Amino acid sequence: MRDYKVKTIDALHRGLVVLEVLQDMRAASLHDLHRETGIPKSTLIRIVHTLHARGMVWQRMADGAFLPSHTLQRRAPIDDAGWLGEIASPVLERLCQRVPWPSVLSVPRLDYMEVIETNSPRACFDYLTPAPVGCRANMLRSASGRAYLAFCPDQEREAVLRRLAERDLPGDELAHDPAAVRRFTEFTRRRGYGVRAPGYGKTRGDVDDGRNSIAMPISAGGQVLGCVNLTWRMSALTVGQVVERHLGHLRAAVLAIEKQAAARRGTGLAIAAADRNGGPAEAGESP
Repeated sequence: MRDYKVKTIDALHRGLVVLEVLQDMRAASLHDLHRETGIPKSTLIRIVHTLHARGMVWQRMADGAFLPSHTLQRRAPIDDAGWLGEIASPVLERLCQRVPWPSVLSVPRLDYMEVIETNSPRACFDYLTPAPVGCRANMLRSASGRAYLAFCPDQEREAVLRRLAERDLPGDELAHDPAAVRRFTEFTRRRGYGVRAPGYGKTRGDVDDGRNSIAMPISAGGQVLGCVNLTWRMSALTVGQVVERHLGHLRAAVLAIEKQAAARRGTGLAIAAADRNGGPAEAGESP
């Protein structure tokens, strides 16, 4: 560019910095933006308000996070759980016709996974019910949270871990143990699916819920849009038995959702599922 011998516009510069951070982090709270940019929160509020008025930023009602609008998103479809749930609902219905266990679709929020769609086989012989819509699953201990963290972009994962370490609530202890997080994320990538952390069913009450889960990520354009899980009674099947019998069905469901998501948005995004097309891990493996 020519040297015009003029000063830059500081206010415009700050606004562009905020947009760049939102593109990198995918979703960010006001505190995230302040920490990443150093811009005072009072100024940030004016910036995001201005960007929102121009249709460049929107605020998610579920957790108050700010996101770039779909006109600025170049790497993935718009982060709108409604359209993903619409696509996934009939796929989950077909999945539960093949697998006698409940399944849920969850999407990542700032520091938890939110259930947005559920399905349970009509013939589920022990009346096991799936988590309800709106249920929040722990990022570090649930199967869906672990699948999301393993396959999402590195910067996105680091942002989530910082939030969890800062809030420091029961169940988030692993956020202070980078080596442990690295071990389970690497192992999850190798397997292609996430598994509940041991004892996760006890973190939500004094009585163990007696369940276990596996989950696979819905990926497109290098990002994780959500995760689909299967949940079963631990007394009925081991992880290895579920993997052997049902992982292929779960993988087929995820691939169907990914294909429809890419076609629905008309983006021509490559489906990032090659790593999950191999055979299941050995039943005896553990992180």
